[in-house]
Amino acid sequence: MSSEEAAAPTKTGTDDDGMSWWYRWICKLAGVLGGISCASMGIWNCVTVNPLNIAAGVWMVLTAFVLFLCEVPFCCQFVEFANAIAARADRLKPWQKALFYCGMALFPVFLSFSITTLFGNAIAFASGVLYGLASLGKKGEAVSYARLQHQKQGDEEKLTGTTDGSVP
Repeated sequence: MSSEEAAAPTKTGTDDDGMSWWYRWICKLAGVLGGISCASMGIWNCVTVNPLNIAAGVWMVLTAFVLFLCEVPFCCQFVEFANAIAARADRLKPWQKALFYCGMALFPVFLSFSITTLFGNAIAFASGVLYGLASLGKKGEAVSYARLQHQKQGDEEKLTGTTDGSVP
């Protein structure tokens, strides 16, 4: 058994996507706040006579419903398919959620650019950005980075044939 196989079952605090529990909760909180802002600004955006504003407002309310459905399915307990969709959303990779959330947040802004669509979708877009950052992975350790830099410096010295920095 290799060292990677031995270390695999003992990892704590992360799932297979590499997100820690606290980062996962921050992403869920951003999704909930994004849903609240999308719903409130979407309803406010529908109070107009411009059809593009109404369409953007309806899309924002739909975005809020999807965010609530994916992030906090217990809020939608009377919707029969809520648990199935939430389970499927939990199986998505973070970059897929990021693309989905950012795309849903950008569409109403392109449809009708206004303050309500911009600020209403900003937190939903930020939720997508947080998931996108999670897909990049963990930050590297300083010790391994310093070791890599030292090894790189040694390789360069071997290529040039100098060890003290003088020119041959």
